[in-house]
Amino acid sequence: MNFQQVKFVCAVVENGFSVSEAAVACYTAQPVVSKHIKTLEDELGLQIFERRGKRFMGLTAAGEQAYAIAKRLNGDATSLKALALDMTNAKEGVLTIATTHTQARYVLPRVITQFSTKYPDVKLKLKQGNPKQCADWVAGSEADIAIATESLALDPLLVTLPCYRWNRCVIAPLKHQITKEKVISIETLAKYPLITYDTAFTGRSQVDRAFASAGFTPNVALTALDSDVIKTYVRLNVGIGILAEMAFDPKLDADLKRMDASHLFAASVTRVGLRKNAFLRRFAYDFIVMFAPSLKRTDIEEAVFAAR
Repeated sequence: MNFQQVKFVCAVVENGFSVSEAAVACYTAQPVVSKHIKTLEDELGLQIFERRGKRFMGLTAAGEQAYAIAKRLNGDATSLKALALDMTNAKEGVLTIATTHTQARYVLPRVITQFSTKYPDVKLKLKQGNPKQCADWVAGSEADIAIATESLALDPLLVTLPCYRWNRCVIAPLKHQITKEKVISIETLAKYPLITYDTAFTGRSQVDRAFASAGFTPNVALTALDSDVIKTYVRLNVGIGILAEMAFDPKLDADLKRMDASHLFAASVTRVGLRKNAFLRRFAYDFIVMFAPSLKRTDIEEAVFAAR
């Protein structure tokens, strides 16, 4: 068994069981990936992947456990490389952040500007996806840090730290009838078609729970993957929007009315997720502290080491 075989197992799973896409991700040829995986299965004496002909369809029961171990091994190999790089040149390298659109568009620009000033020779990569994807990318060592609200704490391979609390606002065109309300209620919201986040995103579960607790069913006319899409369709009068408060810009969104909704929905917590046992480069710690000044490097290290 070697790390190349382990890497290919992870790549196939993380590319939707497409051997050709895994080969592209690993900068090699499809037959090479297939051969290494078959050799590993023969060495271990177990079948990792379910197959239909030559196609990989999923993981076997044993394969589920093998993949979990492979992710840890792959992560440890990544940490070893990061340690070597940190010892030779602490201010050069690549930092990959997995995050959602809302964080990337409205929260991270300030942090990235500050970070790039301090570390001009560190290349930053942003991978945008839903919170579950962000967790998977970090767990699979495709990203160094995940920043999101939902799902991160559910991944057993990650340790997560709270960064800040936030809530939602209701937005509507300036002349919409709801803008006449002094205080918005769930009953009032239930009268209108709503535009809000997809169920995998940005605290959507808090919205659903609030309606259920009040005995109403939300009339969700449209769900979206990011805040800008929500605002676009609110402007088109498709419905009123329920939006993360940090995604409303008073200058850019001057044609929309923002109404407080913090009394309606429980607050959400944005977290940073790190792979357990991961070696973080010094500039990665600095990025986290810039993003969440309430966290100290010692706090982060304690959390990661306690998870070992």
